[in-house]
Amino acid sequence: MSQPVPERPIPAGCKRSACGVAGTLDLLGDKWTLLVVRDLLMGKQTYSEFQKSPEGIPTNILAERLKRLQQAGIIEKKKYQERPVRYSYHLTTKGQDLGPVLHSMLVWASKYIPGTYTLDEVGRMMAQAGKRAS
Repeated sequence: MSQPVPERPIPAGCKRSACGVAGTLDLLGDKWTLLVVRDLLMGKQTYSEFQKSPEGIPTNILAERLKRLQQAGIIEKKKYQERPVRYSYHLTTKGQDLGPVLHSMLVWASKYIPGTYTLDEVGRMMAQAGKRAS
């Protein structure tokens, strides 16, 4: 007979439960955050580059998502210009580890959502951006 799963307190950073899926969704589960991570994986680094994405993320939401991702240790920002002060954004190892998650989403979408980019097309986009597809 298997042992019952012990109840756990809600971990720091989680809002609803100790479930890993719920905790991940608490951090990344809105309609914009993973698109910012996707753009970083595709080689975008600056605020203006994120704004050029076809989904058209509003500036206030982009600023908040970048701040949230930085606080979570998923990205880091680096000053690249003094006047006016401008920053570039880069994935940390923690952020890069989301690559396989997004890859799995692409695999699922190419199978079940007709008309989405194929893995081949995504690979070519990443190559054009100077990145290798994982």
